[in-house]
Parts: sequence; structure tokens; C-alpha cells
Amino acid sequence: MRILHTSDWHLGRSFHGASLLAAQEEFIDRLLETIREENIDVVLVAGDVYDRALPSVDAVSLFDRSLVRLRQTGVEIVITSGNHDSALRLGFGSALLEHAGLHLRTRLEDIDRPVVMDGEGFALAVYGLPYLEPRMVAERLGVEEPGHSPVINAALNLVREDLQARQAGSEQPIHSIVMAHVFAAGGAGSESERELSIGGLDIVPTAHFADFTYAALGHLHGRQKLDPSIRYSGSPIPYSFSEAGHSKGAWVLEMTAEGLGDVKKVDWPARKQLRILRGKIDELLTDEQYASARDAWCQVTLTDKHRPAGAMERLRTRFPDTLVLNFEPDEKPDDTAHSYADRLAEAKSPMEVCSGFVEHVRKRPLNQAEDDLLVSVLAQVRSEKVEK
Repeated sequence: MRILHTSDWHLGRSFHGASLLAAQEEFIDRLLETIREENIDVVLVAGDVYDRALPSVDAVSLFDRSLVRLRQTGVEIVITSGNHDSALRLGFGSALLEHAGLHLRTRLEDIDRPVVMDGEGFALAVYGLPYLEPRMVAERLGVEEPGHSPVINAALNLVREDLQARQAGSEQPIHSIVMAHVFAAGGAGSESERELSIGGLDIVPTAHFADFTYAALGHLHGRQKLDPSIRYSGSPIPYSFSEAGHSKGAWVLEMTAEGLGDVKKVDWPARKQLRILRGKIDELLTDEQYASARDAWCQVTLTDKHRPAGAMERLRTRFPDTLVLNFEPDEKPDDTAHSYADRLAEAKSPMEVCSGFVEHVRKRPLNQAEDDLLVSVLAQVRSEKVEK
């Protein structure tokens, strides 16, 4: 049996104000290509199907079309809810959809109700843990300690009880996959993930998952292996500039009568890349080493001594999809020894007050046109006072 482990689709998400629907539609195309090329039998989505609890109409429409296309390939689909999803909305119609090969696990009551599939000489039980907010489920799970780890452990104990009962009554091996949307110890996070809690209470030890055949984890957006049988698929496309160096894709795993076989990665290169540029504005606008970033989404950090005028507009003449602009001068301005309050106190004329304010806000001296404009405005103010 061949299984594709994905997660964190975040349908409907934008990227610094830019729509990602086209990129997400492209990801679905890549997903379908992989299903056909790799002869996939089961697709797993380990949480965060949508980017927010009340998704946009376009996001819901994309998900709807995607499910139809996926089922047309003949694959079984198992989906859990993540911390970005509304479990109630995502799970609507789950009992009916089960008969169509779409298995939604969004309720606490379904944690120990696996999706059971038959392989050659074995059965596979897929247990889907929805995102479990400790404050909401701790009492129902009989947990008194704070944090995610005790809650996940209690939920997995229910899974273990069901699995052991099934294995004891079966004449053939029953292998297990647990899907969970958690921050597992040892995982590397990204800027695009929403924190589950503060103070380290969200971290779940990987030992919780060690006795299952495979743990298909979601939440962290970088594809990574915590253990040969415990992995994050990561998000299918990047959702922050911290993911500029990520290789996006999924895991394909082979399940046999002996257990977990080969696990390999499949890559889904994005058509539009992310680039992080740093340097002085004139260099960025002229140097050929930056030419390849013309068609990328760009985050630019300018290192000029003074903040260039019209920086974003100038950068977008070469890099039209510049989304983030930072200013971190390599050299400190000459007047850094004086605070703005000091300069204001030392000002001897209205012109010095006004120019000092503009320089403080813009992090650069006035140019000649700005200087002339201020002189003209102040002269007009003085003349109006004289007339009165």
C-alpha cells in the first residue's frame, strides 16, 4: 500500500497581501501528478486544510474541486483538522462522506475510531487526531496537567487500547498510522506558523509516537524527519520568507505486511520563488547577480547609510513583486550620538526643528527639493502672521 503524507494546505491564505489561490491550485495539480506517478492508494492531510476557521468562498470552492479531482483518481483520503481549521465546519457531513472514500477526523469522539484498509497480507489502521486544544479537551480526557503533551498522551492511550484490541483479534498483522497536528520536540519551526501556546507547554515528546508504525505530523511548515517513522510533511508551498530555503513537497511511504517500508520525499517546486535580498539600493537595481529575482516574491533589506527616497517604488521597477522592505544601515548616521530629543532641544530656528523631525522619521537628510520646500512653507507661515 502506497501512502502520501501531506499537511498544512492553508487554503485561502495570502502572502503579505498577495493572493496565493493560483499557487495553491498549482499545488493541487502537482499533488494529482504525484498520485498517478507514484500509484498512491491513500492521501493523508494532517491538519490546517484552511487558513482560518471561517474560510473564504474561493478557498471552500478550491477545496471542493480538489476533493472531486482526488477521488476521481480512486485514492482514499483521510483528513484531520488543525489549529487554523474550524473542526465543526470541516467535519460537516463526515458520516455521509465516509461512504465516498473521504474520511474526516475532526471530533474528539472519533480519536479511537480508525480508518481501516486492507493491504496484501495485512490491514492498516489510520487514526486521525484533530488539533486538541488542552483547555477544551483536558477534562473530557481526564487530564489535570497543563499543556499539550499530557493531552496528546491521553488521546494516544485511547488509540493504543483500540489498536491492541484489534491486533489481538486479528489473524493478520495490523499496522498503524497516527495523524497529529502538534509541535513535536526537535522540530524546526517557521515564521508562518501560529504558536499553539507560550512557555514551552505546546512541545510534545516524540516518544509519544514511537510505538506506532508511522506518525504523520502536521503544523510545522518545513518538511523534516524526526525519526524514520515520525515525520512532518511541511506545507506544500511557502507561507513566509523564513521558508525561502525550504524544499516543498510531501512524503511517499510504502506499507507492507512486514510494516513500514521505504519512505521517500517528492518535491513540488513552486513556479514563483521567494528571494531575500540585502544591499545598497543602487547595487540591487543594477548588479546582474540580482537579475534572477525579477520574477520572485522579494523581501529586501536596504543597507544604505540613509534611507533612500521612494525606495519601494524604485525597487519595484526591477523587482515588481517586492512585498517586504526593511532598512538596516551598515553605517550609523553621523548624528547617532544625539537623540532626537537632544536635537530638538538644541534647535535654534523653526527650520532646524522641522528638518530635524523629517530626518528623524525618514532616517536621512533632506534633499535640496525638500529643503527648499520647507524654507518656502515656513516663509509663507511667517508672512501670514505679519499680515494678521
